[in-house]
Amino acid sequence: MAPAQSEIKDTVLAALLPEVPFDGWSKRTLLQAGERVGLDPAEVTSLFPAGPRDAVAWFSHWADRQTLAALDPATLGEMKVRKRIAAAVETRLRILAPHREAVRRSLALLAEPQNVIFGARLLYDAVDAIWYAAGDTATDFNFYTKRALLAAVYTATTLYWLDDRSEGGADTSAFLERRLSDAMQIPRVSARLRELAGRLPDPFLAFRLARRR
Repeated sequence: MAPAQSEIKDTVLAALLPEVPFDGWSKRTLLQAGERVGLDPAEVTSLFPAGPRDAVAWFSHWADRQTLAALDPATLGEMKVRKRIAAAVETRLRILAPHREAVRRSLALLAEPQNVIFGARLLYDAVDAIWYAAGDTATDFNFYTKRALLAAVYTATTLYWLDDRSEGGADTSAFLERRLSDAMQIPRVSARLRELAGRLPDPFLAFRLARRR
């Protein structure tokens, strides 16, 4: 049986990631990674039509999948919500640790003006996966509130983590705990956001747009 497209894309990604710290997320690097696993340029282009941007998206979604697979629902179920979130974020960063420079390069690419909405979508997917792992079932305004709060925490923590060389990432864990301690004041923050929602067309327009694209 031929491997599924997702498996082939994972194989290309595995060949690509070691080169990204040196050559960046470029079309040339992507095609070379495809060649190393036996794909011709046309096949690589069919897998990643938008080139490097699609490769970055696959990298992010690969991290989402690996994070969910690594988390034990039974263990998480014994934790309080904040601890579940911290465990999920730390698991994702641990999975990304061998590819720290690839993460740095991906953030630079997503910071380009033409990729801002695209980057918001990937960030949304990441925090949505984390909340899903934590057992979140909200469907009302809190659904977007929680994801917006975690997006801010995750972004700040990732930027801190990129330059953290403490043993076992201890400094990042402490930073994450402080950020979560502030952000998880859901009742107070939610009340304030509901008040703002009455004055603004949509306080989470970026997340809604990102989710629909």
